[in-house]
Amino acid sequence: MQDKTLAICDRQIQAIKDQLAALGPLRPGSLSRQYRQPRRCQGAYYQISYPRCMRSHTDYVRPNELAHLRQELAAYRRFKQLTARWVQVALRRSRWAISRARLEQGRIASARPAAAGECGGSKTQKGRKNRVAT
Repeated sequence: MQDKTLAICDRQIQAIKDQLAALGPLRPGSLSRQYRQPRRCQGAYYQISYPRCMRSHTDYVRPNELAHLRQELAAYRRFKQLTARWVQVALRRSRWAISRARLEQGRIASARPAAAGECGGSKTQKGRKNRVAT
């Protein structure tokens, strides 16, 4: 059952990688329309704002560049969605693998005889001495 779950996660991760490879050019940021005369809504122009090196940057965009820029912005949004999904699937896969390893370790521990000091008696903690009841 768990091997099947791990295989499903591996297939999902591979599908995400394939989609990421097919994205093409991408660019972070947000596109906004500004006006030279905002009260009259005249003199419209576009600008893109984006973070880079922990600072905010803004570039002006020419009208003939809008279509290409919108495609790059959409590709970047898709990139963010896919990477978030990848992390989600990878975490699920890791949890399954860890629980499987713990289950196997529990089976091995229950199959072997207990070593001296493993069962019963008092456990010592770091920095504390065993106390003997009087």
